Amino acid sequence: MGLVNGELVVVRGAGDLATGTILRLVRAGFRVAALEQPRPSSIRRTVCLSEAMYEGEAQVEGVRSIRVGTLAELKRLLERWGPEGPVPVLADPGCSALGALTPLALVDAIIAKRNLGTNIDMAQIVVALGPGFEAGVDAHAVVETNRGHDLGRIFLAGHAEPNTGAPGLIAGKGSERVLHSPVAGVAENLAAIGDLVQAGMPVLRVAGAGSESLLRAEIDGVLRGLIRPEFQVHVGMKVGDVDPRARREHCFTVSDKGRAIGGGVLEAILMLAR
Repeated sequence: MGLVNGELVVVRGAGDLATGTILRLVRAGFRVAALEQPRPSSIRRTVCLSEAMYEGEAQVEGVRSIRVGTLAELKRLLERWGPEGPVPVLADPGCSALGALTPLALVDAIIAKRNLGTNIDMAQIVVALGPGFEAGVDAHAVVETNRGHDLGRIFLAGHAEPNTGAPGLIAGKGSERVLHSPVAGVAENLAAIGDLVQAGMPVLRVAGAGSESLLRAEIDGVLRGLIRPEFQVHVGMKVGDVDPRARREHCFTVSDKGRAIGGGVLEAILMLAR
């Protein structure tokens, strides 16, 4: 079957890891559409095609996404441009558009660490990323998302590693590189993605009803992720990410993790479509 030549893959989510997957699929010749939240909470915004939900369009490594308002508009865009065109992104967290699209494959790239409604009967091929899914039950394949030896590995039975609750190590730094809001409120950015920061430097203020918190970098590095200004955050929400490798250019390209996971998804689809 001519499975790469314009076959449609629908991706749930368009955050940083989903974007790594989308880029792999687009470059392999698939048509891709993404289904997102109306107001995504991605923090690595410079490498997220989900930013189209706010800006109308976004671009990562030459691949462009465009926000569409309706299913009909999404279908017109796919028909007009084909695999070489921009990726339409539709606000459809419940995946209600799927039945009208009949894709070759559905990829759950929400990275919620739990299943938010994906099931194995939703498409000819269903691939899910990370914990919360059982291969052969919830999806035809599950791709490992935890950093380490098995990152990007495909499971056709069983599960990916369970959620550890702790960020993976980068240059020996784990939980100290990630910022979580201790209060609920509205975010005010005091720094920008790509800024070099030092431990103790304030990068975000969260102001709520009767409470305010100033979030400071805990380590030296480059600020590679920060929640969108004026976003309403909740207690404990991940709102920032400092990369201790301090390579500013890394803030604007897909991560090694994103590429590995995207490669696993592409391999899984090609394998299961044979």
